Amino acid sequence: MSAATAQVSRTAKPRAPMGKLIAKISSYVMLLIIAVFALFPFIWTLAISITDKTVKSGVSIYDFPASLLPKAVTLQNFLEVFTVFNLGKYLTNSVIISSATVVGTLLVSALAAYPLSKLEFPGRNLIFASILATLVLPTETSFIVNILTLNGLGLLGTYQGVVLPVIATAFGIFVMRQAYLSVPDALLEAARMDGATELQILFKIMIPLSIPSLTALGIFTLVNTWNAYFWPSVALLTNENLQPLAVAMLKLKGQFNYDPFNVAAGAMILMLPVLLVFILTQRLFMRGLEGAVK
Repeated sequence: MSAATAQVSRTAKPRAPMGKLIAKISSYVMLLIIAVFALFPFIWTLAISITDKTVKSGVSIYDFPASLLPKAVTLQNFLEVFTVFNLGKYLTNSVIISSATVVGTLLVSALAAYPLSKLEFPGRNLIFASILATLVLPTETSFIVNILTLNGLGLLGTYQGVVLPVIATAFGIFVMRQAYLSVPDALLEAARMDGATELQILFKIMIPLSIPSLTALGIFTLVNTWNAYFWPSVALLTNENLQPLAVAMLKLKGQFNYDPFNVAAGAMILMLPVLLVFILTQRLFMRGLEGAVK
């Protein structure tokens, strides 16, 4: 190696760590910008929901950025939406509907995915392809059929009428099938040789090994069900007392009644439960997504 080449090598080495440092700083700056855009609506809504609207100097939610720093903080807006608009009843409805939908979806998906992944029978791939094909159809295409069926069964305006038509989903079956495919067949064969039935294999081997995927599917289902508006509003049109919180939120904003502070408080009540669930289960959620992708 010549002296000139050695000199170039010595002068180039310090630049590599500097380049990595600049790239890392750029990545963090970009992530920070994305985080600001993602969190800004939540922070603004939270600030409005705890703002004391009775202060004498007057309050405007559009006075930005002053509206992000309330002059007086209060929880009266939250108490008002519970006492005046009775949101507690609709919050209970949301908990019942969402819980039943999550449990039903996990059970149906776990049961349906097992034969489609681990049992051999004619037409298995065709059946699975047909189920996946329903993903391209808008959910609204099934509303008329579901309404007519529920009306014939006398389930319109009931919790069952909201839950039953939505617990069998192609997405849920797909996620659980992918999770089951990662389980070695030798493990199932050993269980069968020991005399285990298919149900025992499902509930004692397959489901325990698929907890991350079940968690991810449960969170997806919870978020979609908790925020669902169109289907619950149609299925419960004859019984508004059973409407979930996402539908009842419109009661906070009517033709003769509009209080942005109450609306913000109601929006926070709607957002916080699913946000807390995701924060507490995010590790299992990410592991479940990895299994579904594989």
